[in-house]
Amino acid sequence: MIAMDQPSEALAAIPATPPESPLAMPVQDFGARPRQAFARHRNGGRVWMARLVAFGGMAVIAAIGFLQMLRTFGDDPTPMQWALLVLFVPTFAWVGFSFCNVLAGLFASDPTTPDGPNDARVAVVMPIYHEDAQKSIGLLTALARELEREGMAHRAEIFVLSDSRDPAIAVNETLVIDAARRLSPLPIWYRRRITNEDRKTGNIGEFIRRWGGRYDQMVVLDADSIMTGATIRDLSARMAADPRLALIQTMPILVGGETIFARLTQFAGRVYGPMIARGVSAWSGDTGNFWGHNAIIRLAAFAGACGLPRLPGKPPFGGTILSHDFVEAAALCRAGWKVRLDHDLRGSFEGCPPTLLDMAARERRWAQGNLQHSRLFGMRGARAITLAHFAIGILGFAMSPLWLALILVGLVLSATVLLSTPEYFPTAYQLFPDWPVFDARRMFWLFVAAMALLLLPKLIATFRAWMRPLARNSGGPVRIFASSLFEILLSALIAPVQMLIQTRQIYDILRGRDSGWNAQVRAGSMPDWNVVIARHWVHVLLGIGTVVVLAQFSPAQLIWLSPILAGLILSPVTSRYSASPIFGRWARMRGLLVTPEERDPPAILSEANAVVRSMPRPLKGSDGLLRLADEAGAIDRHIALLPVDPDLPQDKRLARITAGAKIAHAETRSQALGFLTRDETDALVSDPALLRQWSVLAS
Repeated sequence: MIAMDQPSEALAAIPATPPESPLAMPVQDFGARPRQAFARHRNGGRVWMARLVAFGGMAVIAAIGFLQMLRTFGDDPTPMQWALLVLFVPTFAWVGFSFCNVLAGLFASDPTTPDGPNDARVAVVMPIYHEDAQKSIGLLTALARELEREGMAHRAEIFVLSDSRDPAIAVNETLVIDAARRLSPLPIWYRRRITNEDRKTGNIGEFIRRWGGRYDQMVVLDADSIMTGATIRDLSARMAADPRLALIQTMPILVGGETIFARLTQFAGRVYGPMIARGVSAWSGDTGNFWGHNAIIRLAAFAGACGLPRLPGKPPFGGTILSHDFVEAAALCRAGWKVRLDHDLRGSFEGCPPTLLDMAARERRWAQGNLQHSRLFGMRGARAITLAHFAIGILGFAMSPLWLALILVGLVLSATVLLSTPEYFPTAYQLFPDWPVFDARRMFWLFVAAMALLLLPKLIATFRAWMRPLARNSGGPVRIFASSLFEILLSALIAPVQMLIQTRQIYDILRGRDSGWNAQVRAGSMPDWNVVIARHWVHVLLGIGTVVVLAQFSPAQLIWLSPILAGLILSPVTSRYSASPIFGRWARMRGLLVTPEERDPPAILSEANAVVRSMPRPLKGSDGLLRLADEAGAIDRHIALLPVDPDLPQDKRLARITAGAKIAHAETRSQALGFLTRDETDALVSDPALLRQWSVLAS
């Protein structure tokens, strides 16, 4: 164990990683029947009732919508009316599913934490890639102290798995880890991969293959997420009590939002999220899903079932599986393991994207990953509900182009009626005319029903919050209701913009554009006008053009489309000012969009903030690297966390050789850094001999 008061010399003697304890993780063949660890588990009656309500209710709503829309068009619909019908039914069913999911939550079971001894060894794993090391490691240091208070210090360790490629960020990580080790009562291990193939799945996979045998359970966190020590203790106990349980997913609560957009997302997740999670938990049963973080995993099960293959072909549909979490849950379930969403645990937190544009950047990668799942519906042995998770994930993005197509077809139908003269007597000897059939009243009530299905879950969740401590800790019922109305209004303005952004994303994916791998933005700032105008000018022109056309030919349509058109025309304003921390503080001062975690911050978050303030200042660029040689002992602390004699690929060996030659010809440290390419600078900060050679140069 790493003690809190160990001196620098003792810490330098502790290796960066523990002794290796390999665990086999074979790559799976999804085209073959899996080797099952257990016979298939059968879910109970409550789960089947929840599925009947969720999916059966959705089917009933879809059928009612189809029949009512068909009656709207009469006995002989035109081709465009058929097109509208085909687009309307899935969108109506999708809205209905959100309502039925809430009703399904009535059948959810409430998990319990068993008493009794538990000696399971737990690794808390945080993969990072170009992150703010101070904040991420600060969270882990605060967690280490909580785990000690929960009596888990003897069986829990923390592992930071870096995939960072930027040399300054890599050095910053080691110096922060060194500082965290002085504060942590638990071991904090650190490994930076030499190469980062297969992204996060490769990062986790390498950890399991090298050190997985050292642990029984693994808690996976994102760089901006955390769980309390008590929650991890409960998760470990629940998993230890059921040998068939392979994964427990928690429902993370969004925290730390400062901008209006982040606070909007945070409030919606806090008020509506628990009810939605309860419904998903009810119909998923023991065939649940994985969201990639804030979950506990049985390492033996994960290693045996979740070695993901690369999909054949090139990205975006081939190559590394991006939304790997859904696939890993499916792989566990098909091997006979249980996967569960425990909706009752509240000590699970994560950050939220600060702006609409940052959210769009994240969704681009999620959209590509979810569309990749279309190639996995033929997975042999897959459970039906895990395939439903795939379908729901795909539809979450595919509904945007469907919604857009529905609007466009509706506008074409309106234009056809306005610009054409109906033919009442299509045959020469027809006695009675053929009157155009369109039941506007029925269409109106279908629209009302769709809005009711869309808004009822939010209203139910708001009233549900009134009856719980959530109301007292969020400003009272009046402020919660006002916040919900504000959230609905602003979401209505944002929704059409997100529709067009997601439609463009899907179009780019279908034409073969890969999303790449960029670091996520955790803390944003209000973008300049030129940025938002460059991103939204098409949305504005589309909105204004539609208003002009409808005002000329069909002013009544403006009433129905006003929320969409307002969202498009105001998109630069909404995008820019929803990213403002000033307006976020203004809303908080007036009690809008306030969550209990803001009024009474969880202890682990408060302690993490205090830890961050004690961390060394972050290094940035070449100036930051120069500080490495200027600060006494900094190079030694950094070298202590480098791997010993790593097996380098040829390109890395070549970069190390050329870096050494350039350093030998430099007169000062800054001149040497000016000579080096990024790969050579990475070789410098990864090699103790090169660092010693560079550090003796003149400053």
